[in-house]
Amino acid sequence: MTAIARAESGLQSEPDEESLRDIVQQMLDYASARGADQAEAAASHNLGLSATARLGEVESLEYTNDRGVGITVYSGSRKGSASTSDFRPEAIREAVDKALIFARHTAADDCAGLADADRMAGDDLPELELYYRWELTAETAIEMAIGCEAVARDFDSRICNSEGATVTTGGGARAYGNSHGFLQSVAKTSHSLSCTVVGAAGDEMQRDFWYSVARDPNELESPEAVGRQAAERTIARLAARKIQTRTAPVVFAPELARGFIGHALGAIAGGAQYRRSSFLLDAVGETVFPEFLQLQERPHLPGAMASSAYDSEGVATADRDIVVDGVLQSYILGSYSARRLGLESTANAGGTHNILVPGNRDGLDEILAEMGDGLLVHELIGQGVNGVTGDYSRGAVGFWVENGEVAFPVHEITIAGNLRDLYANIAAIGNDQDLRGGIRCGSLLVAEMKIAGE
Repeated sequence: MTAIARAESGLQSEPDEESLRDIVQQMLDYASARGADQAEAAASHNLGLSATARLGEVESLEYTNDRGVGITVYSGSRKGSASTSDFRPEAIREAVDKALIFARHTAADDCAGLADADRMAGDDLPELELYYRWELTAETAIEMAIGCEAVARDFDSRICNSEGATVTTGGGARAYGNSHGFLQSVAKTSHSLSCTVVGAAGDEMQRDFWYSVARDPNELESPEAVGRQAAERTIARLAARKIQTRTAPVVFAPELARGFIGHALGAIAGGAQYRRSSFLLDAVGETVFPEFLQLQERPHLPGAMASSAYDSEGVATADRDIVVDGVLQSYILGSYSARRLGLESTANAGGTHNILVPGNRDGLDEILAEMGDGLLVHELIGQGVNGVTGDYSRGAVGFWVENGEVAFPVHEITIAGNLRDLYANIAAIGNDQDLRGGIRCGSLLVAEMKIAGE
């Protein structure tokens, strides 16, 4: 079937996990036959369809069909890696041979090697419900994108332009195995719908967006809801003002609060710790957050965006509490960083798996009422976060709040502080969690931040 035909018919094929596992096993067998002491391999195949409409017309229609396989071999404490997108047997063998050559020339590293064999996930893996095929044709995707954008453009006469609406469906599988005898595969899907529009009032123009993402297409917000939300957010930003420089409470909307918490996760990652480049260096056992705050990793939530039965090294995942009553309990470690630190892997090779931040308030309205006067942040600009010192400075767009109610939109401001201080000064977190990513956090109130304006 041609690429055009596939795009017209949607994603009709299931990922072939068995074939991917066979390829991985072939690589491992060949690596062993060629003298590798240890080896690990992964193969993946992903299909996707994306349609974008702008100003009522089709702007792009894309079909993706990506696949690849990679091998890492260990010769003593030396490591070599190679990859290819060619699944022919001769190409697979060539990749293994290249990895073995590279391993002969790399520096020895006593911490290199597979994760411990006794940490491998078993055959009785939890059912995580991560694959939901969407029988979405190109024609339907186009209709949805055009309809979503039309709702946004027709919402208010002040909507003057559009950056478009996009509908995307994607799915695929990944197999991983190593010379401990571990060999598993998993299939996943991810579907999304987004819209961005521009509003104008006089000489002022503002833009905003909204999106929905889910593994199960039935859990996506409707095109009408996404378009309406994008338009409402854009119109709300018109007539934005600057404010005077001050110190005041700041509330992060849920979709931004997860990134704010994410800076802490980066600081306690094994790489940052063994490189001695973290503002939370050697912080296990320290009180980092207020007593009410918990950070929980829950890798086996059905259908969640970051669920996994095992990490990228095959280590079995399990529920654990990273922060209890504000106190940091452990770092985020794969096997390599764990060895560098003299610790045990926390099954986080490749990242974390569903971080939950339970709230102590119902939601945004309660938090704004508690704040009284302050800033509600809806968008952050720039990357002004220093992971070594914890210094935090980001451009921000949002709303000034008076007496617990949104008073007017604000722009061209900067919010700043040091993350150690900001985390200690978290005053409240809502239960209005954003479920669209791997960190589930609600609206988050910091009692005091520096706000630079006029």
